Amino acid sequence: QVQLVESGGGLAQAGGSLRLSCAASGRTFSAYSMGWFRQAPGKERVFVGVINWRDDSTDYADSVKGRFTISRDNAKNTVYLQMNSLKPEDTAVYYCAVDRLYYKRTYYSSREFDSWGPGTQVTVSS
Repeated sequence: QVQLVESGGGLAQAGGSLRLSCAASGRTFSAYSMGWFRQAPGKERVFVGVINWRDDSTDYADSVKGRFTISRDNAKNTVYLQMNSLKPEDTAVYYCAVDRLYYKRTYYSSREFDSWGPGTQVTVSS
């Protein structure tokens, strides 16, 4: 079982940037596809992006495409979410998780991910 801890959240102004980190325990981190989700108050947890274990290819929700970038450092057991051009609607708790299905697909559900971290709050002011 992998344990995940997110960090790097905070307060940013619209148009600003933040970089989130997700640190993982365990020796087989490189074998996991990793996803980022977010949950705004009163709303369901939604997909942000994923990085594939095999080739580090990435996929993103349309709402963040071109603004957010996922990367990973297997030597540090860490996956990152670089968030640029932030908007107030990006305000949410951000979570990382392990993709249990591994393969690329057109739709990513939170039910297909596990080992969720506790999340980190991101607040974007206008």
